[in-house]
Amino acid sequence: MDQDSCSVTCSVIIEQTNSQGVIQKKVNHRSATLRLFRNNFREMFVEIRAEKSNLVTKLSLKSINVFNKFMSDGKASIKFKDENCTLLLSNAPTTQLINFLKTIFIKMTNQAEKTAKNPLREKLLSNKPFGGVQEISPATNAEINKAKQKTVNMSRATITTPSPTALKKRKRSDENGIRAGKKLYENPTMGNITEEQAKVLDAVISGKNIFFTGSAGTGKSFLLRKIIAALPPDVTIATASTGVAACHIGGITLHQFAGIGLGTGNLERCYQLASRNSSAGLWRKTKHLIIDEISMVEADFFDKIEAVARHIRKNDRPFGGIQLILCGDFFQLPPVSSRDKKAKFCFQSDKWEKCVHFNFELLKVHRQKDSKFINILNNIRIGRVTDNITETLKATAKQKIENNGILATRLCSHVNEAEEINEFQLNELKSESYVYAAQDSDQSMFTILNQQLPVPGKLVLKVGAQVMLLKNINISDGLVNGARGIVIKFTDNLPVVQFKSGISYHAKLEKWSLKTNMGNIVHRKQIPLKLAWAFSIHKSQGLTLDCVEMCLAKVFDAGQAYVALSRAQSLECLRVLDFNNQQVWAHSDVLLFYKKFRRNLQQIEMIPLGKKQKK
Repeated sequence: MDQDSCSVTCSVIIEQTNSQGVIQKKVNHRSATLRLFRNNFREMFVEIRAEKSNLVTKLSLKSINVFNKFMSDGKASIKFKDENCTLLLSNAPTTQLINFLKTIFIKMTNQAEKTAKNPLREKLLSNKPFGGVQEISPATNAEINKAKQKTVNMSRATITTPSPTALKKRKRSDENGIRAGKKLYENPTMGNITEEQAKVLDAVISGKNIFFTGSAGTGKSFLLRKIIAALPPDVTIATASTGVAACHIGGITLHQFAGIGLGTGNLERCYQLASRNSSAGLWRKTKHLIIDEISMVEADFFDKIEAVARHIRKNDRPFGGIQLILCGDFFQLPPVSSRDKKAKFCFQSDKWEKCVHFNFELLKVHRQKDSKFINILNNIRIGRVTDNITETLKATAKQKIENNGILATRLCSHVNEAEEINEFQLNELKSESYVYAAQDSDQSMFTILNQQLPVPGKLVLKVGAQVMLLKNINISDGLVNGARGIVIKFTDNLPVVQFKSGISYHAKLEKWSLKTNMGNIVHRKQIPLKLAWAFSIHKSQGLTLDCVEMCLAKVFDAGQAYVALSRAQSLECLRVLDFNNQQVWAHSDVLLFYKKFRRNLQQIEMIPLGKKQKK
């Protein structure tokens, strides 16, 4: 944990109450920095320094309660019982807030242990006069482990026979306001970040407009979630070109955000549509705009929303001064063309170079571990198919990749084809049907939820149905998004699924959330399964499949074959039927773009930004 864990910048409301809990004074800081420090008696304080007025408030971290239920939304509150004061924090970057609250918990847990042993010890540590302050150091690994152990000990007493020691510990921790500690270790932003991912994150935090790319499986969506957690939630909008991609990063579609429909009208019409209260308000408050799957955003649409941003925000800077974070792989699925107009790639738009200042490429593949398969995919990505690659992929046609009754999922180039296969195969099963209707928090959103969530509004299952898991349930057991299984029975009217790994799973309702362009959260509860005899290539983006076959004869777009092949976890779980090298190609404009892109990357590495060349 670094020094940043000892501070957080966010919106702060300070409420001062009397002994009856009636608010006597309320101060609202739109932006303030909270910092942890100690005085010479080793007592911990939090300092609140307002950004504009430079007004400073200091509160002693004694007898506090931390309410962190909504910290993943950048919100929390700290109640100082002795001082009859409450801090209401909002619009805090999730990572900063979680680390800040975790540091308070860790430091107070360890301090409580020391003072419990010798109450006078801390006061006698210093002979300096009161008033000096010292920055609190970041939590060490030893302190973190101690705090974790204390949390475990606090939870060991059973409900029927609580141990007196545990009760005393719980009481003492309540008095010191560290009840929230256990939940702080359920950190949604956890996960190791690589060096190349850290460079992208640093550029985002420093306010740069960036585009980052990478082949399938390099952790682009993982990094986007890290970026989202590092930015203030109230002024950060996460979008994607498709509903499925938006769902992966907890955002909304770019079309929802932009407020100009499909963008087929002229610029004046786009201005009118985006000037409606709901759309205009969102444009004005946005400071950071994330667009995932940028490869599917058409150049003309990008130019129009850039012009809309300047018009609505009354700001002539690119995108009206909004920071842009763009992510995608142009070697994957291209923008959809209409019958009378060929779609142009986003990098071919008039505004691309003015809006994108820094480019990055992720090179380390995490989805596949086999270097031979990674090498094949890297070649397929750029449309290169050698005789050796052709032989290797043709050889997979004879592989038996099924086991435990699980058949291979057929990836189809068209959505309708996949749906027809699933419906036909389900009807072939003679067992009883079980129908599961989704429980939606807002019935009027049924169609939109169907379009943007991976889970269906209506699910029909039978014993023998081939299914795919749509949520990470237990990663260590292999119950992950994309895992393949078969329904073996129904218990209590709920399906029991046996997966390819041999693990059985008694399915129950799970919840998916979707954010609307108004900022509301809509929920859907449904069994986390989908029929999986077949799946479309478009719907498979972001998935890792452990038993998949494909016939690429009907691919109609550059990059489709690459997207399909890169869904497979390994060569051993892949079967390609009737492969020929004519099914694989990359768009010439994309090849040229990446050639220039990489040349620019090399120049940036040769001459580090911000450093002068030595003469």
